[in-house]
Amino acid sequence: MRDLVLVVNAGSSSIKLALYRLESRGLRLDFRGLADGLGSGRGGRLRLHDADAEPVLDESLASADHAPAMDRFLEWLDEGDASGRLVAVGHRVVHGGPDRSEPVILNNRVLKELEALSPLAPLHQMHNLAPAVRLAESRPDLLQVACFDTAFHRTQPQIAQRFALPRRFAEQGVLRYGFHGLSYESIGNWLRHHRPALHRGHVVIAHLGNGASVCGLRDGRSLATSMGFTALDGLPMGTRCGSLDPGVVLYLMDREGMDARQIEDLLYRRSGLLGMSGISHDMRVLLESGESAATEAIAIYCYRAAREIASVATGIGGLDALVFTAGIGENAPAVREQICRHLRWLGVNLNVAANAGDALEIGGDGVPVLVVPTDEEGEIARQALTLAAG
Repeated sequence: MRDLVLVVNAGSSSIKLALYRLESRGLRLDFRGLADGLGSGRGGRLRLHDADAEPVLDESLASADHAPAMDRFLEWLDEGDASGRLVAVGHRVVHGGPDRSEPVILNNRVLKELEALSPLAPLHQMHNLAPAVRLAESRPDLLQVACFDTAFHRTQPQIAQRFALPRRFAEQGVLRYGFHGLSYESIGNWLRHHRPALHRGHVVIAHLGNGASVCGLRDGRSLATSMGFTALDGLPMGTRCGSLDPGVVLYLMDREGMDARQIEDLLYRRSGLLGMSGISHDMRVLLESGESAATEAIAIYCYRAAREIASVATGIGGLDALVFTAGIGENAPAVREQICRHLRWLGVNLNVAANAGDALEIGGDGVPVLVVPTDEEGEIARQALTLAAG
């Protein structure tokens, strides 16, 4: 019987699942799953498919809460279709706070510590932890590991983490934490194995998806990133605004009479590509639209992405390679081309044919430009397995 590692990525309305099998050559993905429609009051649904994308389970859930979704998945696992023994569960947890730079085994004490960080990630933290709490109740002997989106960035120097605010706020934890760390760590590991010379140099990674950020690595370590205290900062995203003059928030309070929750809804859910275009948060829809508002939204997105890439390159002292990853970065050649056009002065020249063909290496003469799929779930599985083995 083979050992299995489960990866859980829980949000407010869904749980993404990935089940890995330990083999002699490492971890192999066996199944992926999605429980969605959670928290809606209308009933959720659990879907599972194997590594070849063949469906193995598709059923409605009696309750639209997170706990029954996890219970049903474990029932399916116990029925034997996965033919293995679950040895560890790795959870994606957005916030690890200022001190956690490594994954950690979850117990009641650690869970309470992480729950206390909820004010730093109010839209994510408690949802990330909900499945872990349920598993601690139903399977107390099962090893659970928290893997943090912030941990990878704890190698950044203090000057990159501090805001220009009175020192007491930094002492309260108001710092630039950075996010998408699991994605950046997975790309860093890929570079270490496949492009070791680049791994040792100055690399900027653009994680462009519905959430988007940029990170600068030197010798595989994070030294600068575009996201800050929250996942609102930096690039415009699907529905998030990205960097914003704080004076705009004061204006919204004074002139529009908006309170904190209304501003939160505007900045997190009604801005970004959706707000700028008035059409959609989905880059694929905007690229096919032809509407002038869609074209302008894409242009702003690409301009801002190029500015952040140049800024991060300054923060790490150079640019030896540029890597695109995540949904837009991996699948939108037109977006990559427009961003690279802004960066010609930095030596970024695109091979148009390679870019259109979604090749691994799409740069022309000058700075190497790569498109590398991110593997956050695989990174979580590896981190969880490492702690399980230890």
